Amino acid sequence: MFILLSSFFFNLKTIIKHYILCFFLKLMVAMCCFSLLQLYTGDLQKRVGITAGLCVLIQNKPEKKGDRYEAIYSFYFGDYGHIAVQGSYLTYEDTYLAVTGGSGIFEGVYGQVKLQQLVFPFKLFYTFYLKGLKADLPEELLGKAVEPSPAVEPSPAAKACEPHAVIANYTN
Repeated sequence: MFILLSSFFFNLKTIIKHYILCFFLKLMVAMCCFSLLQLYTGDLQKRVGITAGLCVLIQNKPEKKGDRYEAIYSFYFGDYGHIAVQGSYLTYEDTYLAVTGGSGIFEGVYGQVKLQQLVFPFKLFYTFYLKGLKADLPEELLGKAVEPSPAVEPSPAAKACEPHAVIANYTN
């Protein structure tokens, strides 16, 4: 098991409604958003990288006070490589996304990642269930995770990206 916490730390959240004209037909693609979240180890002591990708709003669920998105994004871990995921992302309950591959030490990886929504859309807690790894994960990516809670925060050193609180060549 491999656990991360991610948080949005940028000033502009982009959600755009697109109307696409394709072969003289108007197709509505409801609300696309690009996600860019900072990633920390599960114990919140190290900054490990970012996530980046797309989420497309598929359905609003007012009775559940949330939405269903189709998500395609990657987790970037500096020199270690990246993990790609995709699937249905629900904002009103825990979600499992498919791990579809990776690079670097994650080459050939597959499995799933559990996404827990802590504070929409700013704090997410990920638990990875990975298969196909060619070697054990480095110790700095492992460790005892904090209990998921809206109140958890990365360490000040990790937030400030101090040298002892980041992985090698973390993606910023």
